[in-house]
Order: sequence, then C-alpha cells, then structure tokens
Amino acid sequence: MSVLLVISSVCAVLAAVVHVYIFFLESVAWTSPRVRRIFGLSSDTEVQATRSLAFNQGFYNLFLAIGALLGVVLVIAGNGASGWTLVVFSTASMLGAAVILAGTGRRYLNSAFVQGSFPLIALLFAFLGSTFGV
Repeated sequence: MSVLLVISSVCAVLAAVVHVYIFFLESVAWTSPRVRRIFGLSSDTEVQATRSLAFNQGFYNLFLAIGALLGVVLVIAGNGASGWTLVVFSTASMLGAAVILAGTGRRYLNSAFVQGSFPLIALLFAFLGSTFGV
C-alpha cells in the first residue's frame, strides 16, 4: 500500500475516533453538565426536548465510525475493493455532515471543522493514493 493510502487510513481511523466520541456525547452523556456546555444547552427543558434526537444522531455517528474502521480493517486484511469502498463512503458521509453543520451558522464552524477535518484528509489522500500510487 502506498504512503498516501496509509495516511488516508490513519486519518479514517482518527475520523472514526472523533465520531465515536460524538456518539458518546450525544447518546450516552447528553444530560451531563459538560455536554450541556459543549452543545450550548442552557435549560433542563432544552436537554429533555432534544434528548431523543441527540440519542438518534449519536448512533448515526457511531455507524459511520464503524464503517470507516471496518473499511480500514478490510484494507489491511487484503480486501482493498470492499475496504476502500467503506472508507470512502463513511468519510464522505462524515464530511457531508460537517459541511451541512457549517452551513447552519457561524456558531457551528468549530464543530464542523473538528468533525470534518480528518474525513477530508482521508478522502484527499485516498484519491491521491489511488490516482498516483505514491
């Protein structure tokens, strides 16, 4: 595997780690004071009103993380076609979600940057590695 594809794989794993963390925040720790501060929730009413939505959204993040990790595992195991398909699909979905988040307002730009940086790098290096094979 080329150096560029190794970098892509590492970034896909890092993107998965970020998305597992987001899953934890949204689906496990949503009502904690720390998570309330992170997401700007000021009242118990807001927390309770958004709890089921956050729980559901957290699982979307978890499933994307699992897809990216499984893709990297398949690549390492020698099944590049299926592995890279999963890596590209999962990281492209993560990046798409980050772009949508960024478009919802200036308040979300930092979160979108955190959510989308590793997927963007993973996709860029996957493309370069598959195109140039360096």
